[in-house]
Amino acid sequence: MAGIHVLDPHVANLIAAGEVVERPASVAKELMENAIDAGATAVTVEISHGGMTFLRVTDDGKGIPADELPTAFLRHATSKLKTESDLEAIGTLGFRGEALAAIAAVSRITVLSRPLEAPFGASLSLEGGVPGAVEEAGCPLGTTIVVRDLFFNTPARLKFMKRDAAEGAAVFAVVQRVALSHPEVSIKFLRDGKQELLTPGDGKLQSAVYAVLGRELALGFTEVKGSGEGMEVSGFVSLPACCRASRNYQFFFVNGRLIKSRLMMAALEEAYANQKMVGKFPGCVLHLQTKLSAVDVNVHPAKTEVKFGSDRQVFDTVYHGVLAALDRDRTRPAVQLKAPVPKPQPQPMPLRVHGGDNSLQQTAIEQLRAPAQPVRPAPPAPPAPRPRPPVNITPPEPEPEPEPKPLPKPQPKPKPLPEPEPNCESSWRVAGEVLNTYIIVEQGETIFLIDKHAAHERLNFDRLKAAGYTPMVQTLLSPAVLRPPAEEGAVLLEHQALLDEFGFGVEEFGSGALIVRQAPFDVDPADVESALLEIAQRLLTTGRADPAGARDALLHTMACKAAIKGGWKTSPQELERVAQAVMSGQVKYCPHGRPVAIELTRKELEKQFGRA
Repeated sequence: MAGIHVLDPHVANLIAAGEVVERPASVAKELMENAIDAGATAVTVEISHGGMTFLRVTDDGKGIPADELPTAFLRHATSKLKTESDLEAIGTLGFRGEALAAIAAVSRITVLSRPLEAPFGASLSLEGGVPGAVEEAGCPLGTTIVVRDLFFNTPARLKFMKRDAAEGAAVFAVVQRVALSHPEVSIKFLRDGKQELLTPGDGKLQSAVYAVLGRELALGFTEVKGSGEGMEVSGFVSLPACCRASRNYQFFFVNGRLIKSRLMMAALEEAYANQKMVGKFPGCVLHLQTKLSAVDVNVHPAKTEVKFGSDRQVFDTVYHGVLAALDRDRTRPAVQLKAPVPKPQPQPMPLRVHGGDNSLQQTAIEQLRAPAQPVRPAPPAPPAPRPRPPVNITPPEPEPEPEPKPLPKPQPKPKPLPEPEPNCESSWRVAGEVLNTYIIVEQGETIFLIDKHAAHERLNFDRLKAAGYTPMVQTLLSPAVLRPPAEEGAVLLEHQALLDEFGFGVEEFGSGALIVRQAPFDVDPADVESALLEIAQRLLTTGRADPAGARDALLHTMACKAAIKGGWKTSPQELERVAQAVMSGQVKYCPHGRPVAIELTRKELEKQFGRA
């Protein structure tokens, strides 16, 4: 074993750089955060070859005085902290004083900067962390940093870099996140000379969301505003019908800092319980504002993780804020109809008269001289649909996220939540039912189609969950014998006590079989086997580690089995009751997250008939 010795400063710097600079995206993040800390109102990021050979960040911040340029690239040199007490309330994005030193250690850097009070700017070049001389230079107010040949002196790191397209996409993802974190700063991104992003910097988060995520995604968001004890949450979350197949569109910020937070993720998704489809995840851009002393940001080299003074307080603030936003929503999915394509009218063949056949030529002339036959005019073609602006949605690079740990149910909010706004639209009427499944409701210039089974299932689920389910039990005249697959049978026996609480008397019957001697009165005896198999499937996916999820799984099944079915004849009174729940906003999604109603405007309907 070699003797103990002190590392060479250059080697130590390279090791330290590895903790901060993983790829070009890390460089872009650190330099953009420095620009924002310097008070910039506009930041431009330019890259070539994925940022490996060229990455430039330009800002209009306060700049760096010429005599401080060399100091800025020393390790632990910072303008943001002075004393130990400053660590208790960090309000800047950067503070460790490692970013510039780490980047310089593994690249060739040129920096140009000019403070407001200086008549000229100054420039400094470094290679592998070794600085040259500071020179006078003409440059605009602010700072420009050019990073070239990243990892030129660390080939071991260089070989692990991905293709230019992948590295460039990672840089773009970082730029997008910074744009969402600070809507008051105009962010521009250019890749290989082409502009791919420009945010207005007007201070409105909605403008940044529109510019970064695109029109389609932005229109599927609803606004969030909520507060807790010393905390505020604001931003946008996707409507349940607009949830996505991954968590790539979830962005969380604390005091303007992008973070990864299982806690906030769990609070967000708990608010969507029984409102979104299985396998779908809500998107969000959520900003949490809290006291600086209530959060510790000094727990990760890349500053992407934080510790909260009160996890419960954060969870409740996010949960209640998102839940209130979803409750306020009154929109319903629109019927998607294609514009009718007009039937092409037959065109007369061009008449050609050739010489040599006088009889044919005379006949042709007579046809031309004959009075025209009345022709019914073709209906006017409907107007072409207005082209939508192109949507440039480039999702951030997927980052594997572990599933959030189960958390206790949120505590009741100290102050009552605001009541949903009353529906001030004109009165509605049930116009009928089609296919014994869909209720037709007319309200003003809009027609609604309501899935009566889905809506009634939600009514049942909410009623059972709110009141606590105490079923009337029926003893089966002929006990049902089930032979479920081994895994389903095991999970039913594992939750035997819970099944008994819900009125199912399930016992082991030998040779892998189960016998059911009693069932809830709400479940038809013929449906007992299918109900228990459905419950088993739900318990396998939600119930083993989550008692609350197991209870909801049973409530889902009970609500479904007791609901009126599509294809059944339903009384007008029952249809009216279901329609009332939907039109009042009480019911919007079934327990599985599917919408219970869609709307069709008069304009869309008239388009189909060519009347618009």
